[in-house]
Amino acid sequence: MSQLPPQEFRTVRGYELKKQNESRLTPALEDYLEMAYRLCMEESCTRINRLSGLLHVRPSSASKMVAKLVQLGYLRYDSLENILLTDEGKLTGNYLLERHNVLERFFTMLKSPRPLEEAELVEHMLGDLTILEIKVLMEFFIQNPDIGKQFENFRNMVNCTKE
Repeated sequence: MSQLPPQEFRTVRGYELKKQNESRLTPALEDYLEMAYRLCMEESCTRINRLSGLLHVRPSSASKMVAKLVQLGYLRYDSLENILLTDEGKLTGNYLLERHNVLERFFTMLKSPRPLEEAELVEHMLGDLTILEIKVLMEFFIQNPDIGKQFENFRNMVNCTKE
């Protein structure tokens, strides 16, 4: 029996801090940037009140987070106080939205009762390679509907035995 290599176990917060040190963005900053990206793709810019309304936070909280994203180089203001994406903001925002969409579709495929909520909860914890592998797995099921059907039949059989 082969032995697993030694691992550095951490608490959830420990893993969050490690990831934050590697990426510069906290999960909260990622959420703000993802939403700013969504809004700027619709109308080329956004405003604090629109951002805070969609994220269900106070405008003062949104202002602080936007200021941090401006400082980090992801967003900028124009002369009318519109929030705009920088090139880095577009690139990162696009990735964050794609990551979210992959996970929401994945949880939908798994018949999760709350795919949006589950995607929001786990998207910040998974690594880029894991997201890529989930995307590949979903594409495999799409390109092989017979295997997808076999999986559904298996899931139904397992769920029947649990009841």
